[in-house]
Amino acid sequence: MNVTEKTNNETPFTTEQFAHLGGGSIAYVKPMTSDDVQRVFPNVPAMQPGLQLFALLGADGTPILLTDSRDAAIANAWQNELQTVSVH
Repeated sequence: MNVTEKTNNETPFTTEQFAHLGGGSIAYVKPMTSDDVQRVFPNVPAMQPGLQLFALLGADGTPILLTDSRDAAIANAWQNELQTVSVH
């Protein structure tokens, strides 16, 4: 099926294709607390509970960076030639 044949209940991408969109060129910044970090970054050492942090994640959700500053996460994306997008 191509995009022009798409109906309201169908997507032109498989789940796997959708997960790889923007791979290597798009990232997003996700605010999170230190309580949630272990789920996304399993190798991070224990940290003080309740800290506000920002994760830079690849388009497919791959963790890239963890920081305490949204601006630092965006700067790191730019340094690595990643386009940041907003996710709502």
